[in-house]
Amino acid sequence: MDFPARPPVSCEVPAGLLSALGLETAEVLRDPRDFLVVVNHAEIVRDLKPDIAALAKIDMGVGGGAIVTAAGENDVDYVCRFFAPSEGVDEDPATGSIHCSLVPYWSGRTGKQTFRVCQLSPRGAQMWCPLLGLRVKIAGETKLYLQGTINI
Repeated sequence: MDFPARPPVSCEVPAGLLSALGLETAEVLRDPRDFLVVVNHAEIVRDLKPDIAALAKIDMGVGGGAIVTAAGENDVDYVCRFFAPSEGVDEDPATGSIHCSLVPYWSGRTGKQTFRVCQLSPRGAQMWCPLLGLRVKIAGETKLYLQGTINI
């Protein structure tokens, strides 16, 4: 997949966001759609147990959610999870679009241009994401989860 980069910028932390995620402290940034919450360790991302009902009450904007990320371990560059309960998605198991913000963010922090990523949802996902100028490419393995026919 090929998407435009959406570099996140500093922002005011919405009231209740960190507590709804079960966090005491984190760096919070904003892209045009989502909040990006950066924590210090991958195990914090892995072990998150957000209060979905509280998270759903926070104004994330149209289509928005909360991305939580940290530097990865071993051969993984960064880890992430994505929550958008106000949009009907408590936790998305594999979210391509969040890397439009994550890749420019991690590139700015590390100087790297290509990333191996692990989304730590219960189902989990692995992706490979290069930053190519103002574009983010996203690749990974897929699993068929739905099959059907659309009649127009």
